[in-house]
Amino acid sequence: MQGAVPLRQNMPMKDFVEKVLGFLEQERPDYADVRLVSSREESITVKNGKVDNIAIGEDTGFGVRVFIKGFMGFSSSNRLTPDEAERVVRHAAAMARAAAMPGGKTYELAHEEPALGTYATPIRKDPFAVPTEEKIGILVKVDEALSREPDVKLRISHLRFIRDYKIFADTRGSFTEQTIYHTGAGYTAFAIGEGILQQRSYPASHGGNMRAGGWEFVEELDLLAHAERVASEAAGLLRAQPAPEGEMDIIIGTHQMALQVHESIGHALELDRVLGYEASYAGTSFATLEKLGSFRYGSDILNIVADTKAPGGLGTFGWDDEGTSARTEPLIKDGILVNYLSSKDTAPVIGKPSTAAARASSWNRIPIVRMVNVSMLPGDKSFEELLAMVEDGIFVDTNRSWSIDQKRLNFQFGTEIGYRIRKGKLAEMVRNPIYSDITPKFWAKLTAVGKDWELWGVPNCGKGEPGQTMRVGHGTCPSLFRRVRVGSAG
Repeated sequence: MQGAVPLRQNMPMKDFVEKVLGFLEQERPDYADVRLVSSREESITVKNGKVDNIAIGEDTGFGVRVFIKGFMGFSSSNRLTPDEAERVVRHAAAMARAAAMPGGKTYELAHEEPALGTYATPIRKDPFAVPTEEKIGILVKVDEALSREPDVKLRISHLRFIRDYKIFADTRGSFTEQTIYHTGAGYTAFAIGEGILQQRSYPASHGGNMRAGGWEFVEELDLLAHAERVASEAAGLLRAQPAPEGEMDIIIGTHQMALQVHESIGHALELDRVLGYEASYAGTSFATLEKLGSFRYGSDILNIVADTKAPGGLGTFGWDDEGTSARTEPLIKDGILVNYLSSKDTAPVIGKPSTAAARASSWNRIPIVRMVNVSMLPGDKSFEELLAMVEDGIFVDTNRSWSIDQKRLNFQFGTEIGYRIRKGKLAEMVRNPIYSDITPKFWAKLTAVGKDWELWGVPNCGKGEPGQTMRVGHGTCPSLFRRVRVGSAG
C-alpha cells in the first residue's frame, strides 16, 4: 500500500494552495513559496503493566516565504480560508519589505529546476488502521515478559506513529505532494538493587527505533522475542564490575555509532551553524569554511553521505521543504571534508547545490538546515573479524548519555552496556562505560569499519529559534577505534 490521504481531502487543499500562489504572485516577489502540512500523530505508552498515556493529535496549517530584493518575510496560519490566505501573504510580503534596511540579512537562493510530482512512503500496513486494543496488547505482553525478572522494577514500552501530508508550491512553477509515514517502537527495563540503577533497552534507548514505514516495522522488530534477554541483561548489570579506565581499543556498536555520527559529524556539518546563524542557541562548528576540500576529518576509511533516498530513513522524502529533489551527496570522502549539509540559501556561500537538507518541523516554522539521513558507508569486516583485531579492549553499545561542546569538538558519551574484549573474544559484561575524545583526533583513530550496516532513527533532534524538533536518520556499522580514553560513570 502507498500511504496517501483520500482524494476528497486532497483536492480542497490543492485548491487552497493554488489560491495562495495567486496572492503571492500579486506581490511581485523575486521568489515565494507555500507549504501546507496536515499531520496526524498517535503514541501509546505502557508503564509497569498499565496504560500510562494514549495521545492522538491532528494539526493542519500553511506557511509562506516571500523574498523581495533579497530579503525574506515569513508568515503562517492554521486557518485555510481565502481571506486568511490573502492576509498571511500580505503579512509575509510586508515583513520582507520591512527587512530591507541597512545591515539587514539578504538571501541568495541556489537554482533548482521546478519540483513537480508526488511521493509517498511505501507501506504495507497503515499503522493508524491497526486497532488500539491490538497495539496495547503487544505492549502489555512485552511488559509481562520483562516483569518476570525480579530485579526489574520499572518497565516502559512505547509505540509512536506519524503521518505528514505536505503540499509545496512556488512562484517558479513547483508543485509537489508528499505523504510520509514514520513508525516507531521500543521499551526499556530498569533494574534496581543495592543502590544501583541499570537499564537495558530494545531495539534502542530513548524510545526505541523509528523508520519511514508502516505497521510492518513493528512486526519486524518482534518486540516480545527480545524481552527476556533485555530483562536479564538489565539485572546482570547490577552485578557487573564498573567499566575499566584508561586508553584502550574500543569497538562501538551501531546504535552508539548513530549518536556518535549525529553529534560529532551531523551537527558539525550543518552549514548554517558553520556560518554562525545558530550560534546563540545550537552553537557553531569547528569545521569552518576554509577546511572544505582539504581538512582531514578522520582516517581514510571514514566515508559519510547525506542521503535522502535511503529506504526507511527518517530523512527520506521526494523533496525537502524548499522543493529540492532527493539526492545522495558525500560529506566526508576517504576522511576528507568535501561538503556540508545545506539549503537553497546557504549553499551559494560555498558555490555548491543544496544537499536537500532544508526541513521544517511544522507549517509554522521556517525551513532551516537539518540533518537528513547522515550515514556511514559500510566496510568489509564482520563483527567477529573486528573482535579478532583487539587483544585487550572494550565493546560498547546503546546510547545512555551524551555531552559535546558548542563547536562539536570535545565530547563524552555513555552507553547502557559494555563487554571487555580479551584476545579477540567478548568476555565479561561491564557497567556504566563512558568514552571521551576530541572529534578529529577520535575519527583519526578509526581503524576498521564493519559490513553490518544498520539504519537508526533519531526522532528528537532539537535546533532553531523558535525551537524545532526534527526526525533524522543514521545508517552505521560496528567500528573499531584504537587507543580511546574510556572509563566508568560509577
